[in-house]
Amino acid sequence: MSQQKDKPNDRKAERLLKEAAEAARAEETLIATRKAKAARLRARGENPFANDVTTGEPLTDLAAVRARFDGARAAAEPRPEGAAPERAAAPAADRYDPARVEPIPFRVAGRVLFVRSFGGVTFVRLRDRTGELQLYCEQGSLADFERLEDVDLGDFVEAHGVAMATQKGELSIRAGRLRLLTKAYRPLPTKTSFKDVESRYRMRYVDLVANPHVAGVFRARTAIVAALREFLDARGFLEVETPTMHTLVGGAAAKPFKTHHNALDLELFMRIAPELFLKRLVVGGFERVYEIARCYRNEGLSTRHNPEFTMLEYYQAYATYETLMDATEAMLRHVDARLAERLPAEHAAWAAQRTFSLDRFARVPMAEGIARALERSGLPADVPQRVAADDAPIKEWARAAKASGREIDWANFRAGAKKCESPGELVFCAYEYVVEPFLTRDYRTEAGDKSVPVFIIDYPFEVSPLARKKDSDPSLVDRFELFIDGRELCNAFSELNDPEDQDARFRAQVAKKSRGEEETMDYDADYVRALEHGLPPTAGFGMGIDRLTMLLTGATSIRDVILFPLLRPEASAADT
Repeated sequence: MSQQKDKPNDRKAERLLKEAAEAARAEETLIATRKAKAARLRARGENPFANDVTTGEPLTDLAAVRARFDGARAAAEPRPEGAAPERAAAPAADRYDPARVEPIPFRVAGRVLFVRSFGGVTFVRLRDRTGELQLYCEQGSLADFERLEDVDLGDFVEAHGVAMATQKGELSIRAGRLRLLTKAYRPLPTKTSFKDVESRYRMRYVDLVANPHVAGVFRARTAIVAALREFLDARGFLEVETPTMHTLVGGAAAKPFKTHHNALDLELFMRIAPELFLKRLVVGGFERVYEIARCYRNEGLSTRHNPEFTMLEYYQAYATYETLMDATEAMLRHVDARLAERLPAEHAAWAAQRTFSLDRFARVPMAEGIARALERSGLPADVPQRVAADDAPIKEWARAAKASGREIDWANFRAGAKKCESPGELVFCAYEYVVEPFLTRDYRTEAGDKSVPVFIIDYPFEVSPLARKKDSDPSLVDRFELFIDGRELCNAFSELNDPEDQDARFRAQVAKKSRGEEETMDYDADYVRALEHGLPPTAGFGMGIDRLTMLLTGATSIRDVILFPLLRPEASAADT
């Protein structure tokens, strides 16, 4: 019986292997054909990989050509009711009046997206960094018209010609001369063929061409970083660079990557955060300082975590965590507004899909959030303590919570609670399982249609080894984390500037490490010495650039906003 069941699977595997082999042979044939065209060019004394485009008249960006004729756009004509639209016509917004497009000469260049021939006319679609435009290549007007046979999809070409609009209103360049600049040996995928997620991440250079919306996300990322710099620079912050290789693990509780310096025979750690170096600079008099820092954490992969990531950290003297909450609201609104200015069409599409609003932010103390969540779940206030003590009617509580629409992960809640070594750690554990998963449900706009950003404030000091204790309650620290659309985005706190307190907390971290915990910090004697020289009252802020880009562009995975995310090595032919 088992052999009979295996037969369909065997046939499917055999079919897939056959299809893959046929596709590989077809691609090899296509590559050979394109290489033959390159050889033909060389035989004519032409270079299929030219590098002399800077000579002669300057190139004009394709968007600049369109901008030159903004006033020549045709008025949209009403279509008779029931009439089918012209398939070959340009979109109404991009239709131009042929009589109003002056025959101004241009020199343009770009990648060939498609080639379509109709008798003595060939249409070539080009794309450059600014947009797309059509070349109108007519036999009799284009020198060496037959050379178009050497042009394939994906090639880069340059053209000299004059502006025109076709009868259907497509703005074009009537090419008088056309030259191949770079021959692409491999074909571009079609718009529907390049959808495999891993292939897209692995061959981002193809993804950016085949899926134009992807390029929009990365242009957005650049605009976001520029807006962050603009916001901080305007407020007197100084951008700096600090070491990416450290002799100690510090700045956050995370497992580091290790490396080795041969000349010094020294074990080093790739930084997990720039925090301790930036605060040394505040001690030195740089009272407002920031870094857009590449960081590395040797932890798991997920839709929100990549081992290599980018974060913004800034530190402001004579400020508190409350100061930074106000600044964070202003900063995020500023960045979103700049994004709308830089990429208006893309931003409008992203904003229309958002399930959150940036108009109002909630501020919720952690203990208060737990109390509210337990009440909404129909659970008693002493749930955390009873879960940790194994005195919990989990089934009964699970039914009550489920009746209120809350699915709590009781198994992991109990496992985490049992590992807690202090009341503060237990509070944080309860928050992670009872509050955080339901933030988007519990904190909404007045209309109830969207979630609002939530600042969770006043953390237990046991889970915040670098934050300053609250004057009103030393069991807590002046800290916040910001959650938007259910994702943690920012972490900030009033900085600990008491060297003796910092010394004790470093020692507590070392004790945890000695008990086998990996995500702990080392004792940093030099940092304690820096604090002994005096750190003014200071507040510090950290935010993931990748997560911010995800948030504002609607990306569901961090790999969608990192150009070259970490992947397993690609399987070779020998492996298969």
